[in-house]
Amino acid sequence: MKLIKIPFSGGGLGHGDGSNMAPDKILERLKDKFSNEEGIEPKFIIEQIEVDEKNIGQSHDNIQDAISKIKKNAILLGGDHSITYPAVKGFSKNTSEFMLIIFDAHPDLMDDFKPPTQEDYLKVLIEENIVKPENIIIIGVRNWDKIEIDYLKKKNILYYDMKTIFDKDVKQVTKNILIKIKESNLPIYLSLDIDAVDPVEAIGTGYTEHGGLSSREIIHMIQQIKSTDLIKISDIVEVNPKKDINDMTSGLAAKLIMELS
Repeated sequence: MKLIKIPFSGGGLGHGDGSNMAPDKILERLKDKFSNEEGIEPKFIIEQIEVDEKNIGQSHDNIQDAISKIKKNAILLGGDHSITYPAVKGFSKNTSEFMLIIFDAHPDLMDDFKPPTQEDYLKVLIEENIVKPENIIIIGVRNWDKIEIDYLKKKNILYYDMKTIFDKDVKQVTKNILIKIKESNLPIYLSLDIDAVDPVEAIGTGYTEHGGLSSREIIHMIQQIKSTDLIKISDIVEVNPKKDINDMTSGLAAKLIMELS
């Protein structure tokens, strides 16, 4: 499995300062992981995309170009969530249609910045017709602006907020997601914002939102989505070692890498 470091925090609007340290810290914790829960010991090839914290546009161009050249499955290690914008654009160069599955406490549908930030990267991807709204699933939402709620409804985007996940049970929600994935049968770009997980287990992130998924729940969901064999590119974003305690959040990110591999 190819792991690609993207140590970029320039699109975090100040909240992501420190997320550029995450790739190295996650890889450090990855050394403590011996196999995934299927008993498989994955082998990793480590690469890095050159980015400039002071030049979002150029950094995005570098990311898009690098991802467009990937021929095999890969996991991207951010970095703030703005990296998903150029990564998805790069991914889209090699597939006419795909699913975008996002774990996140926020919909990231606020403004329409140029270049996009971690607060609006998804809105820009939709408005630029990079991804179809009907091919998006957002999981774990629990803090959103009315602007974002209205946009989700207007575009008829499928989302599972935490209240729904709690009320319906995570296993049933996962089954519903798998039904849509299998019906679509499209390649998947999977984006994991670590703040989808409750801060009790993932404090090291820019925005901490209580009432999130447990680490066990997100692992279960990822394992099930992975079982479809449709995930082509994944990213793990918004881990912030500066705000972490005992590297626990980086350790969780390393665990997620193992289960995606």
